[in-house]
Amino acid sequence: MRVKFEAQLERLNVELITMGALCEEVISGAAKALLDGDSGLRETVLAAERDINQKERDIESLCMKLLLQQQPVAKDLREISAALKMISDLERIGDQASDIAELVPYVHLEEGTGLHIGDMARAVIRMVTDSVDSFVRKDLGLAEAVISSDNVVDDLFLQVREELIRRIGMGDSGEVCIDLLMIAKYFERIGDHAVNVAQWVIFSVTGTHKEG
Repeated sequence: MRVKFEAQLERLNVELITMGALCEEVISGAAKALLDGDSGLRETVLAAERDINQKERDIESLCMKLLLQQQPVAKDLREISAALKMISDLERIGDQASDIAELVPYVHLEEGTGLHIGDMARAVIRMVTDSVDSFVRKDLGLAEAVISSDNVVDDLFLQVREELIRRIGMGDSGEVCIDLLMIAKYFERIGDHAVNVAQWVIFSVTGTHKEG
């Protein structure tokens, strides 16, 4: 019975890695569409976001089977419970990446602002990847690093906001600047969801849920 349970837990890890990779794909696609002005990537991002939604349902079903059929306790129960929490955050990451892609046709980036948002995109991609890796590897240090990285993303968001305020003051389109601010906010929220994932990793290993 334990061998079967271990095999199912390994499948859970693989499914989470796959979902994390899909999240990385949609963030990268949305960022590329934004920074390169490639509206054609929008459909690719939206399709990947639908795959994330399906993966959430698949993992949720697997977790429920593990809970009902195996009746895990202690650390195993924490691991499965944490996975259920994590997939909710990963699904929201997909939603926010698709929201970014939806705004691509309406914005145009100048060099300075584009670099700041590009930096945000790269930072949150790493946070999402590392948060899922920390779960699979049970790596508390990596989970803590993800949580610490949120400060970098928050600082980048403030830089983007200040740049947009400056642009409005110089007569740039307020509507476009608001769209760009929304995009930056979506990236910030993706970082927040990665932090949530890392916090659930810490819970799964230690039994303590660390607040940000």
